[in-house]
Amino acid sequence: MEFDFRGFQERGVRREDIPWDRILIVTPLVILLVMALYLVVRSAYTVGPDEKAVVLRFGKFHKIVGPGLQFCIPVVDAVEHVSVRERRLRLPFGIGQDRPTGRSEESLQEETLMLTGGLNAARVEWTIQWNVTDDPRQFLFRFHRQDDPEYPQEILKTVSQSVMNRLIGDYSIDEVLTVGREEIKNKASQQIQEILAEYDCGVEIVDLQMQQVNPPISVQPAFDAVNISIQHKDELVNEANEQRFELLPRARAERNKLIREAEGYADRRRAETDGEIKALRATYGEYKEAPAETRQRLYLEAMEEIFGAVESKVIIDADLEGKMLPILPLEQGAKP
Repeated sequence: MEFDFRGFQERGVRREDIPWDRILIVTPLVILLVMALYLVVRSAYTVGPDEKAVVLRFGKFHKIVGPGLQFCIPVVDAVEHVSVRERRLRLPFGIGQDRPTGRSEESLQEETLMLTGGLNAARVEWTIQWNVTDDPRQFLFRFHRQDDPEYPQEILKTVSQSVMNRLIGDYSIDEVLTVGREEIKNKASQQIQEILAEYDCGVEIVDLQMQQVNPPISVQPAFDAVNISIQHKDELVNEANEQRFELLPRARAERNKLIREAEGYADRRRAETDGEIKALRATYGEYKEAPAETRQRLYLEAMEEIFGAVESKVIIDADLEGKMLPILPLEQGAKP
């Protein structure tokens, strides 16, 4: 290729005046300076606060670096940035933060329907929060695709839907809608993490939350009526328990009082009986020693007890047989 000097000739510059020796010296220096500047620029890189960088040297793993200004060997090292921020996936609709807009409620319902253990249907929606583990190599080399950045979330969607469908099928419709939700949530989070661990994908499940668990729209009124009746039953049970807690202590106190009174009466009667038995035994001992005197004394004591209970007494002489009885002063009463 021949150099065109016409431009220099037009400016009055002759070929002999061009400093070829200087050009030959400066040109390599300029090239070296440009290459050095390029190498300096390529040797420094920045890792964001929610990122980690995997450094590959000659195509093989070399090290993992954290946030901040980092340095590498240009051309020799390749740096792959991996986001480690926590991400949220709303299911079963797919990738996105919230429920899809612009779609009919019927189509959304069909997508969320799952079959329960009693062959009933339920609408189930849940949210997964996940991030990349502290070692992003597995995620980078197994799940990461530069041409499809949503590929990891598609895998998470498939795995979580499979696990959730299997778990919902193990519970009745009542358990899914009420007491079984917390257990389903815990089991789903654990089983999804176990499957991802088998894939060695470097993904960690941070949390799983059940967003909406409802019966199909066509049977929603019947379920609402059942829930209202259950709530009414619970109210009645609570009222009954309140009355029970109020009456039981009172009944226990009354029972204890009656027991103490009965025990006191039994002790008193036992003491009285023991006294009577001792008195009878003493009387019997006296009777054995002097039967006639004892019989006479008992007769007199009995008569004394009988006459002692009578307010007015009339004593008639036994010698009045066949004779006129004296006139008693009935108006004034008899004298004792």
